[in-house]
Order: sequence, then structure tokens, then C-alpha cells
Amino acid sequence: MSNIIEINNNSTDVLQIFALLSEPQLLHYFEPDLGLFIAESPKVIERALNAGYEPYTLLMEQKDIDGQMNELLPRCGEVPVYIADFDKIAEITGFKLIRGALCAFRRKTLAPAEELCKNARRIAVLENVVNPTNIGAIFRSAAALNMDAVLLTPACSDPLYRRSSRVSMGTVFQIPWTYLAGNSDYPQQLREMGFRTAAMALSDDSVSIDAPELRSIEKLAVVLGTEGEGLADKTVAECDYTVKIPMSHGVDSLNVAAASAVAFWQLGR
Repeated sequence: MSNIIEINNNSTDVLQIFALLSEPQLLHYFEPDLGLFIAESPKVIERALNAGYEPYTLLMEQKDIDGQMNELLPRCGEVPVYIADFDKIAEITGFKLIRGALCAFRRKTLAPAEELCKNARRIAVLENVVNPTNIGAIFRSAAALNMDAVLLTPACSDPLYRRSSRVSMGTVFQIPWTYLAGNSDYPQQLREMGFRTAAMALSDDSVSIDAPELRSIEKLAVVLGTEGEGLADKTVAECDYTVKIPMSHGVDSLNVAAASAVAFWQLGR
């Protein structure tokens, strides 16, 4: 049975977690142990639970106890569930904080890249993608369009940040992912794992994304770069292929999230 608590101005623990602490502060909440992340909306919370993440505390509108969260609350055990109506929560926190429900989950240890990709045929690799919205959109495309895993350089935004997981519709909990050991020299690490690498970039020696040789590669890593500047020159030089998406009307590039969907569809089949 859930531990239902009505939120008030003295609910310091829940106010700290859901309204006052930044995402990096939540990441280090139990330091030196792993910290917390926040999942927003019943759909995202459900997918986090399905992936085995442990809930820590919840905040929701009172109406959702018998509404959208009715079937999920029994799966959360005895963790505190703070409730109030929407206007009361906004008054106490100072924010229009919730869209249905929020759940703080404990983080899990990430698997090393070698273990995660041992049986993968197609993976996405993100280099320094810093916008949480783009991260979430890329994960949603990766999960839907045949990527077996996602690897991120350490400078990427965290896929478990609240906006990322929300934009992804919870698919960050459905596709395996982890961080690479460093921001540079990872093409060689991927090669040692058996992958050929395809850098999504514009250059004179780019091949078209529909080139037949790309489809025939047994293990392929699709490498996408940061917003604005794209992939580092060093990364492009070290990848096996430089791949471009043919475009019209004089357009020379796509947003990285849009480009990822095109690349995953074409190269993931």
C-alpha cells in the first residue's frame, strides 16, 4: 500500500528533490553512491519501472491517485507519495511543476560499452550532443528504428535528465546505453569491438547514405556530432566512412535529431 502524504510548506524533502535541486545535484544526491533522476508522466514512469529502476519518492496531483497512476502506484511499494491539487503544488513550489506525476528514481550502474554492444549489429554513437531535447528525440528514433544500443561521449547531456526522458517518451529505458570512456579516440575503441564506423558529416569524400556497401556491413556504428559544429575533424578522419544525407533546395544540414532518424531508418534495416 502506498504511503500517501499531503504536501505542505514543510515538506522539505520532496520540495528539495522536485523543485530546488538541479539535475547535476540530483545525480550526486547520495554521493559517493549513485544519485537520483526524475521521470515525468505516467508513461515515462511506467517504462522506468519496467526497466527495473527503483522508485524513491513521488509527487502528483491528488486526482491521479485514482486516475492515471492508479495501476502504477502498487508497483512503487511503500515509498512516499506526496499529493495536492495542481494549484497548491504550484503555490508551494513556485513552479507549474508537474504534468500528471513525477517520480524520483534511484540510478543504476551503467554497463561498460564492450558488454553492452557484444551482440549488437547497429549502434548509435553521440559525440558531445548537449541539448536534452535532442538527446531524447535521438533515443526515441534509435529505439524505433533498429538501433541495438546508444553510446555517448562524456560531454553529452544525460539521457536520464527529466526533459530527455520525457521527450524520448521513456524509450531511454527501452534501449541499452552507456557512456564511452573518453571524448576522443573512441573510433578505435569501436573498431576493437568489431564495428565499422560511419561519421555523419559533409565532406568531399562523403558517400551517400543509400550507398549499397553500407547496408552490407555486419556491425556498423552510426556516429553523430554536436549541435552546430557537428563531429570533430579528428573523429571524421578516424571513421571508416563519411556519410551524408542527400538534400535539396540548397539546404546543407539537418538538426542532429532529424538527421538521426533518417540515418537510423536507412542504415538500421
